[in-house]
Amino acid sequence: MLFVGLGNPGAEHAGQRHNIGFMAVDEIVRRHGFSSQRARFQGQTFEGRLADKKILMLKPMTYMNRSGQSVGEAMRYYKLEPRELIVFYDEIDFAPGKMKVKTGGGAAGHNGIRSLISHIGADFRRVRIGVGHPGNKDDVHRHVLSDFSKSEAVWRDPLIDAIAEEAPLLAAGEDARFMTAVALRLAPAKAKKKSTESSGAKT
Repeated sequence: MLFVGLGNPGAEHAGQRHNIGFMAVDEIVRRHGFSSQRARFQGQTFEGRLADKKILMLKPMTYMNRSGQSVGEAMRYYKLEPRELIVFYDEIDFAPGKMKVKTGGGAAGHNGIRSLISHIGADFRRVRIGVGHPGNKDDVHRHVLSDFSKSEAVWRDPLIDAIAEEAPLLAAGEDARFMTAVALRLAPAKAKKKSTESSGAKT
């Protein structure tokens, strides 16, 4: 099984919204004790196990709009079907912190997903991680290639942690349970934030 995080290589891109797929994969690798990084398939790879399944983690180093080259190479080498691929990436059509899993569909303007579809077809599983929309389509490019603000870490970090913790459910094919488990992990944090805001309003 292949887990892929989409993003752009280089320190200058590390903190950008477009790189939240890289962030998710990095945390899964760290939390579940995957092997050290190897340069393969035009990317960075890590090997490990989730839900008793062997998993290859891949971060394409081809830049976003050529991600399909890297992913296609890995899939051909291991003779994988699209259903054995899970891709983590930024979704501007979702509010910040919202996350959903789906299988198949179009690219919806995402260059990384468009590249994947052109190389392997559309029938792969996708973990769409909301980063919000700037409000004007002309600002989308600047928005996704801008760093997360410090205030956005309040929702980003707990979401990445929850995705990483519950990743074995994805490996087991339990997409609905994965989404529920992530939501439940985030619910206490949301409740605490609401409680803090409420108490602050009374002073």
